[in-house]
Amino acid sequence: MKQTRNQYRKKVDYNRIKKIIISGGGTGGHIFPAIAIANALKIRDGSCQILFVGAEGKMEMKAVPAAGYEIIGLPIRGLQRKLSFSQVTFVLKLMKSLVMARKIFRTFKPDVVVGVGGYASGPILRIASKRGIPTLIQEQNSYAGITNKLLSRKVNKVCVSYEGMEKFFPPEKIIFTGNPVRQDIADIDAKFNEGLEYFKIRKENKTVLVLGGSLGARTINESIAAHLDLFEVNKLNLIWQTGKEYFETAKESAKKMDNIDLKVYDFISRMDLAYSVADVVISRAGASTVSELCIVKKPSILVPSPNVAEDHQTKNAMALVKKEAAIMIKDSEAGQCLVDKAIQLINNEEKKKKLSENISRLAINNSAELIAGEIFKLIEVK
Repeated sequence: MKQTRNQYRKKVDYNRIKKIIISGGGTGGHIFPAIAIANALKIRDGSCQILFVGAEGKMEMKAVPAAGYEIIGLPIRGLQRKLSFSQVTFVLKLMKSLVMARKIFRTFKPDVVVGVGGYASGPILRIASKRGIPTLIQEQNSYAGITNKLLSRKVNKVCVSYEGMEKFFPPEKIIFTGNPVRQDIADIDAKFNEGLEYFKIRKENKTVLVLGGSLGARTINESIAAHLDLFEVNKLNLIWQTGKEYFETAKESAKKMDNIDLKVYDFISRMDLAYSVADVVISRAGASTVSELCIVKKPSILVPSPNVAEDHQTKNAMALVKKEAAIMIKDSEAGQCLVDKAIQLINNEEKKKKLSENISRLAINNSAELIAGEIFKLIEVK
């Protein structure tokens, strides 16, 4: 009698070490959720082995080892839409990345593969699905990118952070989990005094926190720099994360401001303390930042980047604006009105309270744990 393939499968030994690949990166919006997922997996099963696969030269190559995990970098890069020699090099790097990825699968032998977005996710998930290895995508944004839409046809599960994602992914694969965030921002109210001391700012003055994402935001930085005098006139503290490229310019601008507490950073490592002292946050609308703002319940002004695929930051921001949970200003209008709007908001207690209450209703506090649970379910099914 002909037997099915399933009848030949061995029973799963649940006591053996489980091996998990997490692939993707490129920006903090991909990396920090990935690390949060890894941490949740380790809490659930301390013996599991986790291997990250990222892109050479991208920030995950430093951030992941700093978090205590092993990472392998692929030479993969994004495809340029304009016809150029870079398209030739893209093909060569893609081919090399696929060869390296196949070697990773042969040596590491993963039980499940997780994609968090970024250049490395594509080849890793493609090979995993072809080999019948369970796969899961974590889609951070409210508007799915082309790569994840294509990959969703083959993967087993798609964890999403926004409602209405059925228009991008097969409904039967979607699991609403929210977007994982850093674990240390869960209880920021208790850190207020520590935050004042850390940033050396005055308690009696209100504080504006400016974030441009992990790579910086030129429009936001230039808008702040052009109106620093208004922070001084209104006696406001300013904590300003600029990104590396604008850092030196911002430091020079800050030297002229003697009468306010103005703190300039290329990158803020203690975001929990920054959130703890912020009365208003000005930020891009990356998915991870939006999720963090929901957790910390901060009145926010979002300036979506116009330079991202599918304009997904505008869609992320609008998901909050429609629920009266944030204010959005177009990138093209920020130079004229961003600082004025921030000052108006910081002095409007009723508006701040309304925004804080509404954004807090969108928070999901256990996203990483939910995703970790789905990952282990895939291993059990296998």
